[in-house]
Amino acid sequence: MTAAAPPLLAPLALDAHVADRALLLDGTALRAARTGAARTSVDRSRLLFEVVPDEELGVLEPERVSRTLDLAVLACSAQLLGAGERVLADSVAYAGSRRQFGRAIGEYQAVKHALADVRVALDFARPLVYGAAVSLGAGSADASRDVSAAKTAVSAAAYRASRTALQTHGAIGHTEEFDLGLWITKIRALVSAWGTAGFHRSRVLAAITAAPAAPVLSA
Repeated sequence: MTAAAPPLLAPLALDAHVADRALLLDGTALRAARTGAARTSVDRSRLLFEVVPDEELGVLEPERVSRTLDLAVLACSAQLLGAGERVLADSVAYAGSRRQFGRAIGEYQAVKHALADVRVALDFARPLVYGAAVSLGAGSADASRDVSAAKTAVSAAAYRASRTALQTHGAIGHTEEFDLGLWITKIRALVSAWGTAGFHRSRVLAAITAAPAAPVLSA
């Protein structure tokens, strides 16, 4: 297994302590690296490590670097979508079983509307994730834009799902005995993993405001 750390999007390497080797991507230069100090993540299932650069192994084509990073961002987006769906499903199930004042809490309008808003947000984000996968797989020139759009939308949707889930569950959502806390911290970590919302919004903005190529006129 190889642990890689491109400083721009992922300055820390995941699970580097069990990797056969560590690599550091410095622009388009690929360097060997040594595992450094462990760093704490809000998600305790994610073990992050600093990497110390060593000798340069070679220089990669910019297109290859861009595609590799887009694949990582897309994978993170897909994981966020799945995590958002999980916490929504758990919240709907809990709202149907938890009773207050003689009624299931899911019968109250405030709870219904909050959960419905999460459903809408995830349903709007899912086509962007699927579309980004198609775009990247087809080698589209717009793949980076599509991947960043997907990451931005699904990060907001999953984070909304986690906040609503915690409000729906109440204090039990904070307990060690309940899985919700594990999913909430995972979502919180993934929201900023492989590029923050600001970074990906700037990529989308740059793509949609770029000047179109001049048409080629035949004689």
